[in-house]
Amino acid sequence: MASYTPTVPIDDPLTSRGANRGSPPAWADGGDDSDSRPFDSRLRRARLGLLVGVVGIVMIFVAFTSAYVVRQGLPTFDSRTNSLVHDWIPVRLPKLLLVNTFVLLLSSITIELARRRAAHNASLAQVASIPGVSIRGGEKISWLALTVALGLLFLAGQAMAWRELAASGFYISATPSSSFVFLLTGMHGVHLLGGVVALLVAGFASLLHRSAQSQLIWLDVTGWYWHFMAILWVYILILLEFVR
Repeated sequence: MASYTPTVPIDDPLTSRGANRGSPPAWADGGDDSDSRPFDSRLRRARLGLLVGVVGIVMIFVAFTSAYVVRQGLPTFDSRTNSLVHDWIPVRLPKLLLVNTFVLLLSSITIELARRRAAHNASLAQVASIPGVSIRGGEKISWLALTVALGLLFLAGQAMAWRELAASGFYISATPSSSFVFLLTGMHGVHLLGGVVALLVAGFASLLHRSAQSQLIWLDVTGWYWHFMAILWVYILILLEFVR
């Protein structure tokens, strides 16, 4: 026997509305943090990209270090005597490299001050529209400009040290040891130059009045990269000075 069940239309379902029939209720994890989540996500992605790049650089210098250590003990064939000889001649490093090291370590301090100033400005950006509250970027620009100047001074000092090595007879292809000195210091200089370019981009972003959060992301990643370059240089200097 067929049965008939009447249907009652529901014109205004309340399943997704509150008691006042207003807009759907917000989720518990929403609210005021919705503006900060994109910034945190961008910062994490930027730091992850930096980590990938740093790992690649570390692998390159690990390979150079292994080749440097192994090559010291390898003999080479001398066609004049038809015998194997050791042609590794230790290179006496210029004292100027110590001055360059001090300059680079000092620049690591200034970039950290610039990074912290950017973080402070980003924290004040949310209240910048309140009367009487202002964000001053002059101090940050000074630390950033000083870091760029110190980075360029370090590269200029490296060029002077290379000329001093050449004047003492250690050219790029003079001996295997001098070749490694130029290779390690030169590769570090190339990567540091990339950091200088990144600092210049950060400075232009500040002059163009980009958002404080964007400036913080750029300076945060560049700052950590700069610290890595300082640590890497100290490692290279110790390697060349004591492992020879």
